[in-house]
Formats: sequence, structure tokens, C-alpha cells
Amino acid sequence: MNIETEIKSILKTHQLDIGYANKLIAKNISVEINTGNLIAVIGVNGSGKSTLLKTLTGDLSPKKGEIYLQQKNITELNTAQLSHFISVVLTDTQFSHNLNVEELVALGRQPYTNWLGQLSKNDKLEINKALQLLEIEEKSLSKCSDLSDGQLQKVLLARAIAQNTPLIFLDEPTTHLDLYHKIFVFKLLKKLTRQTEKAIVFATHEINLALQLCDQIILVNKGEIIQKTPEELIKSNLLQELFPKDLVAFDASSKSFRVL
Repeated sequence: MNIETEIKSILKTHQLDIGYANKLIAKNISVEINTGNLIAVIGVNGSGKSTLLKTLTGDLSPKKGEIYLQQKNITELNTAQLSHFISVVLTDTQFSHNLNVEELVALGRQPYTNWLGQLSKNDKLEINKALQLLEIEEKSLSKCSDLSDGQLQKVLLARAIAQNTPLIFLDEPTTHLDLYHKIFVFKLLKKLTRQTEKAIVFATHEINLALQLCDQIILVNKGEIIQKTPEELIKSNLLQELFPKDLVAFDASSKSFRVL
């Protein structure tokens, strides 16, 4: 991202409480997502990461408080309008594996096509731009069923880029990937935020990588949700309290968790 680019708020919460059914997960949440930021949502299993993401994307109604997308209250936006602000990449995304890469990426243009689903010249430009950005042009005619997990993750990201929203949410984008490809995806996400100025928010268990590569961390822990830079989070000592201390501990000097 150009250092002269004005940093703008895309999403901001006000006194937000989240939960589902009769269960309250966290309250009085204050988070802000700005252009060009890579933000990881971390926490132990069952802490509420998915509930937070579902609430921020409009899939789950807040228990209390407001969510603003570029100064617009999310409750005032219908599904079609919301799709112009937010794109979502899920680990269990359902699609026909008979589609080729270009066809799957083209699904990102659905919010802009007519009722026949016809692609305009601009739609095709956005699709090609996304394929180029993810460096998968040579795979454009390949069947999605023939792709590796890592390649498929790039295609799903390209679909989100083609949707051309200022904000992208991902749920566990490195699931099923080996260490090399986990790092590859993290660095790819970082590059995309810099090249497109979009904000990318993703839930992850790869805390060590998130601390090294993300601009901001949202920590979900014991009913509290806190947003800080990696450096601020490390200095706060909150990571030392994240897991039971019998097997793992956080080492501030190496900025990583280690086995005891």
C-alpha cells in the first residue's frame, strides 16, 4: 500500500454484544477495521471467533450495539447491498467441482450481474484482474476438482477479489495446509492488502504466524474481545494467559508459543 494512501475506516463497532440463542459470548466490543490492514482473529477453540465473524458479516444479529460499514449501520443494508461491502471465504464453501477456475472466480461477480447472470465487459475485466493478482491465469480452464488444497484456496481468494469489496473475511484459510503453504497463504494475504488496499480479516489458530505478519490482532478470550497490534498484544501479557500453563507457554523474546 502506498504510504501516502489515506487510511480509512471500513468497519467499526459501538458497544457491541455478541452471542447466539440465549448465550452471551462477549459484550461491549470495540473493534475497527481500516483499509489495507491484515487482521487475525485468534482464540482457543469455542472462545467465540466464529460468532464474532458471523456477527461482523451480518450472518448473526448482535445482542446489542451497532456495526457500521463506512458510516452505514449494517442493519440498514439488505443482502444485495451488503455484498458490495463484504466478501466471505469459508473453509467449507460449497460449489460444483465441475466448474473450472475462471467459472468459479466469475461467481464473485454475481452481485453485479443482471438476472440472467450475464457478464459485462467490466465483470470480465475484474475476473481477469483477480486471476492475474493471484497468479493463476494459467489455471483458468482447469477443473476445480483437479486442484490442490493450496491452489483451491488461491481460487477462492480470487473469487473474493473479483467481488471487489473493501472488506474480505476468511474462516481458517490455512486449514489442511502444510507449514510451507500456511506461510505462503499468510504472505499472500499480506501482499493482497498492500496491492489492493482492501482489508482482510481471518480467523486462525496459527498464532505465531499471525504475530509475525499481521497488522492487527483481535483476541477472543474468556468473554473479552480485544484489538491490538502484535507488539501491543505481546507487551500486554495477555497471550501468557491464553492457554493452560502445563503444556505450552508464550515466549515474548521470540514472539512465539513454545512447548514446555
